[in-house]
Amino acid sequence: MPDITVKNVQFYFPGNVEALHAVDLHLPPVPTAIVGENGAGKTTFAKLLKRLLKPSQGKILLNGGPIDRLSTTQIAAHIGLVFQNPDHQIFKNRVRDEVMFGPLQIGLSKKKAYEAASQALKRVGLAESSEENPYDLALSERKLVGVASILAMDTDVIILDEPTIGQDERGKQLITSVVRELSEEGKLVLCILHDMNLVADMCERTIVFHHGRVFLDGETNWVFSHEEVLNQAAIEPPQVMQVARQLGIKHAVTEQALLNELAKLKIKC
Repeated sequence: MPDITVKNVQFYFPGNVEALHAVDLHLPPVPTAIVGENGAGKTTFAKLLKRLLKPSQGKILLNGGPIDRLSTTQIAAHIGLVFQNPDHQIFKNRVRDEVMFGPLQIGLSKKKAYEAASQALKRVGLAESSEENPYDLALSERKLVGVASILAMDTDVIILDEPTIGQDERGKQLITSVVRELSEEGKLVLCILHDMNLVADMCERTIVFHHGRVFLDGETNWVFSHEEVLNQAAIEPPQVMQVARQLGIKHAVTEQALLNELAKLKIKC
């Protein structure tokens, strides 16, 4: 089972600008949301896990071993990162070639890479777009191409940076289903999100970053119960939770949880 441990990690941008301060986290394979205002350090943290950036201080361990001892290919085989902006990730002129690129780089044969790409594209609803140029697709679809590229590599750790950008409700439901399926397969899925409704629906654990520090960390219901702390981090609880509180119900962060609580009170909807 995948496992990441972050020990006292700090990161500074040029000019001694601190982006992350003394981050200590243990990340077992449960669907986990990383939230916080812009500039809180979320994407920087993701890039450190992927080894696109190196910590200024501290250690990151993957399955008990230092990540800095792994080659680029080894990291790619274990950790997949879907960029926030798909245009920073896509560089092939055909969707299928884009999705096949990762599997080929980690040693899959052309045949197996083709099969993995076909399955991944089907999973995100883009099977019929496999021969198209990615830049002929909408932003939401290009985002799904990026997701398919990582799914095709079958990594143990998947980091999704704002996976629902540009997605309509159907796209959001698709991403939610993919995250749940990956979690059921025993993978560690980390989602950087600004949509707290999706956080409540998708993630068992939520980590709040604020000014480069871990501000809150725990079970999603527990995190959202700390309204005053969340206000300091400029985070609003999910809409369902806001409605629940107006009804005098605490700790209901999903529609089903709210309906269950209302049923206990014998209130019909």
